[in-house]
Formats: sequence, structure tokens, C-alpha cells
Amino acid sequence: MKTILLIEDDAALRENTAELLELANYTVFTATNGRIGIEVAKKQLPDIIVCDIMMPEIDGYGVLEAVSMDPTTSHIPFVFLSARTEHKEIRKGMDMGADDYLTKPFEEEELLSAVESRLAKAEILTKALDVSSKKKEDEDTVRNLNELKNLFDDTGVIKSFLKGETIYQEGDHSNTIYLILEGIVKSHKMEEGGKELITALHKPDDFLGFTSFIENIPYQETATVVENVSVAGISKSELKNILGKNQNLSLELMNVLTNNIAEIKEQLLQMAYSSVRKKTAQTILQFARVLNKKPDEAIKISRSDLASVAGIATESLIRTLSEFKKRGLIGIEGRNITILNLQELETVE
Repeated sequence: MKTILLIEDDAALRENTAELLELANYTVFTATNGRIGIEVAKKQLPDIIVCDIMMPEIDGYGVLEAVSMDPTTSHIPFVFLSARTEHKEIRKGMDMGADDYLTKPFEEEELLSAVESRLAKAEILTKALDVSSKKKEDEDTVRNLNELKNLFDDTGVIKSFLKGETIYQEGDHSNTIYLILEGIVKSHKMEEGGKELITALHKPDDFLGFTSFIENIPYQETATVVENVSVAGISKSELKNILGKNQNLSLELMNVLTNNIAEIKEQLLQMAYSSVRKKTAQTILQFARVLNKKPDEAIKISRSDLASVAGIATESLIRTLSEFKKRGLIGIEGRNITILNLQELETVE
């Protein structure tokens, strides 16, 4: 049941108005002057205050000022009752923050309508504030990597790119971090001789675009779509704030990035010291993992991309693929490659 504080020095009007409100199913507290009204407001914390203006000790304007300045009562809707009908008096009350102004004598329906509408407005605003606070709390309490990915999905800017399109280029401002929702992306750099070197392949659920959180370092690589992609992006500054509030999340993300670095080091070692056959075999297996292909499912990938990841010339890759096909390790049909003998392909030296 909603509660109302009625502050009125006229005994007859106070009793009649209180009875009217009680019959409308409200619990009513009363006060005979402004000073007592302020004390009751702080003690009872009513849902709404209905207050006369002309009263002894402290007038209605003084009551409004007092409850507005107290954090415990400042949110309570406030309705003035007054015999004064001058525009400047009404304006003064509204300018001070009153929610409504009823002139005496007033109709029963007029009072009840004012009370109901102000209570309804207060409830709507309270719910909106609760939703906003909860949303902010949820954003501020991202506790683990899964919740961080959900945050990207829920609040990030969603963008779609077609095969061959660029998400960002080496040298661009690194203002956004991306989460891949679907599709495959390659990170690559151009060597001085104009040869493309693929440094990593990224699949759904991978992050993309990390640079320094401290310095304004541009993207160090170009990100290009291998298979049609959908990504969710949030600003680097927003992610920095989220990580700053949760040490465990920061450690989880650091672990992911460390594993990525370890994989890149392994790939570089393979490119530097493995034979052409082993580089080719491992690259086919890597694409199969990233594309989430079963051994009998075709891998559709350009020969130049395979060669770039393997770190060998395209001509050398094509010759090695032909050799693997003759040995029955893979099947080739156009650009499609199918793994026929997984176990032997994994042991190629």
C-alpha cells in the first residue's frame, strides 16, 4: 500500500483530505506544520508528499527545500496545495522542483489524479533507473572470458565483411578490438620484396586487433577475410576499463594472448627449419583445424594463402601437393583439398 504524507495546518481540511486519501486505499501520515512535516518525511519516507504552502514555523517552500536537499527524501514526489492562484506563486513552486500544484478548493478527482499520476511517474523512473543501474553493474562486473565474449556480442558494434575484404590495415589507428562471430580471418604482413606473409589464422570466438593498451600503437598487421565474416567490435578504451576492474579476467585474457604467441613462434620455427614437405603438411592440417573441417571434408583455400602460411613459394607448394596426391595423402579437385590419410600426413618430415 502506497504511503502519503499530508502537511496541512488547517485541521478540518487536513482531516477531510486524509480521509479521502485513506478511502482511496492509501496509508496517510499527517503533520500540522512544516517543521513537523520535515521530521515525519525523514522518519517515514513516504511515497509522496502533499503539502500546503502558507503554514506556521516553516512554510511549504521551506519544506520542499529541506526534503530536496536530503538524499534520503530528495526522490519523493512533491505536490503543493495552496489557496494562492497567482501565476508567479505557481511558477515559484514548480521552479523549486515541485511535481504538481493544486489550488484550493480542489475536487476529489483532481487530487486523486495528481497523486496517482505522480506515483506512477515515480515508479516508471525508478524502474528505468534500476534497469540502467543493473546494466551498468553487469558491464562493470565482467567476471571471466565467457562473459567478456558475451559483452562483445551483446553491446559491440556488429559488422559483416565478404571474402577478400579488409577489416583493418597495417598502420591504421588501433581503436577497436574485435571478436569473430563467424568466418575466418587471416593476419598478414608484406615483406620488403612484396611477398605476403600470413602470420595467423583466426576462427570464430577468437579476438582480433590487440595492440598496446598504454601507447597509441597502430595495427601491426592487416586483417583480411578468408571466409565471409561477422565481427563484434568494442573500443580499446572500453575494454581497458573493463580489464582494469577485474584482475582474474585480465589474467585469462593474458593467457589466451600468450598461447597465441606460442603458436606463432611454433609456426615461425616450422617455417625456418622444417622441410618443404613438412611445412606443406602442417599448413594443410592447420587450415583444417581453423576451418573446423573433418578429415573427409574438403578444404577450399587458395594456393597462395597456403604458401604464405607455410612460408614457401607457391610453385614449391603446388609441386608438394601433387606429390602428396600421388602418395594418397590428400585428394585434390580444383581448389578443394581433402585429407585422405590423416595419420601419415601428421608424420610427414
